[in-house]
Amino acid sequence: MDNVEKLTRFQPEHEFFIGIDSDGCVFDSMEIKQKECFCPAVIKHYGLQVVSKYAREVWEFVNLYSKTRGCNRFLAVQHCLNFLRERPEVQARGARIPELPELCAWTAEESKLGNPALEAKVQSSGSKELAAVYKWSLEVNERVADLVYGVPPFPGVREMLAKGREKADLIVVSQTPLEALVREWEENKLTDLVKLIAGQEYGTKTEHLKYAAGGKYGPDKVLMIGDAPGDFKAANANDALFFPVIPGGEEDSWSRLLNEGLEHFFNGSFAGAYQKQLLDEFDRALPEKPPWK
Repeated sequence: MDNVEKLTRFQPEHEFFIGIDSDGCVFDSMEIKQKECFCPAVIKHYGLQVVSKYAREVWEFVNLYSKTRGCNRFLAVQHCLNFLRERPEVQARGARIPELPELCAWTAEESKLGNPALEAKVQSSGSKELAAVYKWSLEVNERVADLVYGVPPFPGVREMLAKGREKADLIVVSQTPLEALVREWEENKLTDLVKLIAGQEYGTKTEHLKYAAGGKYGPDKVLMIGDAPGDFKAANANDALFFPVIPGGEEDSWSRLLNEGLEHFFNGSFAGAYQKQLLDEFDRALPEKPPWK
């Protein structure tokens, strides 16, 4: 059974469904992964040493502090290099910022943006550009496995999951590689609180929700919990409700979800004014325009 089939065959046991993002949402792992694993590997593999200061600033803006927070790693590389190419400081140093047309083409046509799909594309195409991207991605995973451990869930997560599963079917909806997801959820003894863990190998977050919940639950009975605009887009594409975990205010967000959000969801008063208030707060937390412009 392939991964999409696992989602399609997912059967409701409750009236409600909750999808939950992982990195930066359940676990306070975004900062260490992006700053200590992803960014150093990007600087190394794309020859950005001469502009490392700006590369780090751009990478952190794209992946942590803006409306592209939480985007897929292969899209993040493109965003980062595009921003760097535009910066006068980078141009003044004569830095050569690589163009990645084949990566751009692959991400436009492929929905399962993970290492298995990229490896298959490298083998079928023989592309040196994609082979280099794949090598970078493998090193990122190695860095994460070596460095990121002992990171607990945010306070309130375990209590919310335990309360939520009493009335809802819970699954993990993430663009993190499945191996890392399973390791982190098992390490924190959270796997028994969810019915399925879906990583990047299962497709996009939009597809996760579509195949796992689409047509299986009633109106306003599907909720997505996430910390990035991409999570909201996935929810919106599936006519699902959305509860944002605000970057920088995660503890307060989980407390709010546990103490009032779940009640609104289960009693049918989540949509409308309550949802709008949450989305307005979320929108204000993440800028679109970078600070250097």
